[in-house]
Amino acid sequence: MELFQILRLLHILGAAVLFGTGMGIAFFMVLAHRTGDPKLIAHVASGVVLADALFTATAVIAQPVTGIWLAYEMGHDLLSSWIVVAVALYLVTGTFWLPVVVIQMKMRDLARKAAAEGAPLPATYHRLFRIWFGFGWPAFAAVLAIFGVMIARPDFW
Repeated sequence: MELFQILRLLHILGAAVLFGTGMGIAFFMVLAHRTGDPKLIAHVASGVVLADALFTATAVIAQPVTGIWLAYEMGHDLLSSWIVVAVALYLVTGTFWLPVVVIQMKMRDLARKAAAEGAPLPATYHRLFRIWFGFGWPAFAAVLAIFGVMIARPDFW
């Protein structure tokens, strides 16, 4: 396998991990939240935080590296409009994803505390959940838009 093929494979896998992990995290967090059970929410949120650390963070680092390297290998100008748009969308995703990671940790900790005390989830948890949920939409929209930019590049495939 040539370097270009390896880079392309890594870039596609990284995109799949970003999107797939994000969708999975959102799905399971929403399902757990809907139960209102602090113990279950704490358990799911712990897995979500771990998944973000292991999978999402790794892909977040790999994507710009493989993307820039791929563009270079293909002879593209790194200031081409499609690259600039893709990078801008990537930054939008990061702008919403980074706070979400911190929010997930706070929600996990609040759920753990409520579970340990046998108390209901505090208002702060519910406020953080609404922010977390709201921040997910622009992040996912930006990732989908990046897919659109890549699909529009027939020379990528």
